[in-house]
Amino acid sequence: MTLDPRLEAILRASRTIAVVGLSPRTERPSHRVAAYLQRVGFRIVPVRPGAERILGEAAWPDLGTAAQHAGPLDIVNVFRRSETIPDLLEALLALRPRLVWLQVGVRHEPAAARLEAADIPVVMDRCLMVDHSWLVNP
Repeated sequence: MTLDPRLEAILRASRTIAVVGLSPRTERPSHRVAAYLQRVGFRIVPVRPGAERILGEAAWPDLGTAAQHAGPLDIVNVFRRSETIPDLLEALLALRPRLVWLQVGVRHEPAAARLEAADIPVVMDRCLMVDHSWLVNP
């Protein structure tokens, strides 16, 4: 498996990851991935309307509120259906994370093109946990 050197550098330099759609249910993929990222040293910022805390962290209803309370977000990791990605676009453009990561099965070419045009790299349809674990244990 290979990872673009620019993305590898971003992953190595990042510390805070907002997880949009993070489920409080331990059996859900979003929860497993976020728990892994937390275990390996990332600060997780849950973005989940209606949740108070997930994985011991305060949960926020949207990206803007999360950034107001948690500070700059290095990476935004998205566990939402592809058709909901345009709903996140304006917040992503305003927050300017180092990287937007759309998990396995999540793709939205027009939104990715807008983010890339704003110099915000996008990874689509890949698992951040898998890529990160490969990076630290090649």
